[in-house]
Amino acid sequence: MAPVPAPPEPTHKEYPREPAAVEEEQEQPAPGRKDGARGQLAVIIDDMGNSMQEARALAGIGLPVTFSIIPGLRHDRDVADFAAQGGIETMIHIPMQSKGWPQRRLEANGLLLAMDDAAIREHMGDYALRIPRAHGVNNHMGSEFTEHEDKMRTVLEVLKGRGLFFVDSVTTPKTVGLRLAREMGVKTAKRNVFLDNEQDGAYIRGQLAQAVRLARKNGSAIAICHPHPATIATLAEALPTLAGQGITLVPVSRLVR
Repeated sequence: MAPVPAPPEPTHKEYPREPAAVEEEQEQPAPGRKDGARGQLAVIIDDMGNSMQEARALAGIGLPVTFSIIPGLRHDRDVADFAAQGGIETMIHIPMQSKGWPQRRLEANGLLLAMDDAAIREHMGDYALRIPRAHGVNNHMGSEFTEHEDKMRTVLEVLKGRGLFFVDSVTTPKTVGLRLAREMGVKTAKRNVFLDNEQDGAYIRGQLAQAVRLARKNGSAIAICHPHPATIATLAEALPTLAGQGITLVPVSRLVR
């Protein structure tokens, strides 16, 4: 019998993101937690929607992750449908203006500071039409946009009206997203660790270990990564080992408050 050909390697098209990620904040341990405590970890895969190969490879890990899909990518709806059929939670990965814009490219449908409230609401409605079964959103780039309370208030008003949560990707230390969402009664959380700023297996494993430490210390943590081949391969190897470390993988909706 002829050997079965190996599946094609997932490919990931590079999307613009912030030039330097902000390191995670060190939170205080939850009251009563001790060394060796168990924790919950959510892993968000940003920049989904370009490739079905990526979606299938990540689903093949067989453990809970959350797909954050950029609206308007060529396979955004296909990936969203695939995720829904497989019970994978989805989010809308909203492009927002960065401090490097316009030199640093932003998707044509991204949110800009120059937009008025009506334009922001219109864009938000378009995103929801493309990914109608999303449970929440997080920001793609946005180091400039998320610092402006008036613009973020409009975004969060839309999310509140649609019953969607907001995860702050924390691409700037001056983001108002988390604080404002809490004030407005929108379910929210923040990113703790970026896993793959370097597309190297050893680096990604080290960042994942940091996320595990935070989850055990604080009860939960949120990690963000991207569908690079090195990331997918490392997650496929490492995520199944986390249960033995006292970590339960959960959709990010379990961690918003």
